[in-house]
Amino acid sequence: MLSDLEKSRYARHLLLDEVGLEGQQILKQSSVLCVGAGGLGSPVLQYLAAAGVGRIGVVDHDRVERSNLQRQVLHGERTLGQSKVQSSIQRLGDINPHVTVEGFEVALTSKNALAMIQGWDVVVDGTDNFPTRYLVNDACEILDIPLVYGSIYRFEGQMSVFNYRGGPTYRDLFPTPPSPGSVPSCSEAGVLGVLPAVVGAIQATEALKILLHSETTLSGRLLLYDAIQMQFQELGFQRDPNRPVITELIDYDEFCGFPPTPAKESELNELFSRINVHDAHARLSDGWKPYVLDVRRPAEAEIVSLEFVDRLQPHDQVQVIAEELPRDKDILVHCKMGGRSAMACEALAALGFNRLFNLEGGIVGWASEIDPDLPTY
Repeated sequence: MLSDLEKSRYARHLLLDEVGLEGQQILKQSSVLCVGAGGLGSPVLQYLAAAGVGRIGVVDHDRVERSNLQRQVLHGERTLGQSKVQSSIQRLGDINPHVTVEGFEVALTSKNALAMIQGWDVVVDGTDNFPTRYLVNDACEILDIPLVYGSIYRFEGQMSVFNYRGGPTYRDLFPTPPSPGSVPSCSEAGVLGVLPAVVGAIQATEALKILLHSETTLSGRLLLYDAIQMQFQELGFQRDPNRPVITELIDYDEFCGFPPTPAKESELNELFSRINVHDAHARLSDGWKPYVLDVRRPAEAEIVSLEFVDRLQPHDQVQVIAEELPRDKDILVHCKMGGRSAMACEALAALGFNRLFNLEGGIVGWASEIDPDLPTY
């Protein structure tokens, strides 16, 4: 039952015939797990808490950074350096003390996803990478839990509902992931700060409608939002009758074509060397003079660059300058954190370069471990 304080708090809901006292009690008894407490998770979590969803889960293993605050309005200056889970719990408790917030400061993996997702009424996807997106989708299909999807890119957003009442899933919409590096992340391509507010608010709306047993959701519909044109478009899609039913979780990094994890790297004969920032700094200080190639985008380099870089060329365009790169000396390749530079090393190795070094941790690692005066993003 709702207390008098709760009736006062939710009065505008109680006036809606589609919600009312019965609907508000349903929300109080319901649970939603939000995977990600970043750009999308910020509006989703705040609106679900304000709406009175009784049990809210937050999964995120990152910490609050200053570069988050342009769009992740759940957090602020006072929580810089805190885990996003703890920052979320503090903020949501202030928004609504009548809800219970459970935090999980772990990375979602194939080993823990089923146990972590099981038992929730609805799952909201607030992730920003394809391996986790497919992982969450598959876990929800196995457990038969509705999934509210959202994604953002620069000035554009996508929203849908998966696995609701036998409806299609993420795999019916996107059977195969894009090739690694073909879709830049927000940290690479940028994102309009208010974009997650629009997408996340729609995700929260769909989650509430599912909890209230609505007949009209985004199931089977992909809603596209263009912030520049201020337009919405809608595409319909159906469950693929020939798609195999998901019965187990897999290695999603491998499925999405990402480089193997360090535990698997020993199984491969890599065509380039890996060097951490400490070893690179020590060798440079001791007279090592490699050709240094920055494979980030120009906009990233404008934010921060290493002073000893010889050339800037995006990772997916290194083949264009291959003839201009030295083959008679070491080449140290770096990006933001080491992923794109590894792909650039692979591309150059395929062209016959054999003195390649990938800077593990990239410029973020350099700023964190070697030169803390460098800005990060």
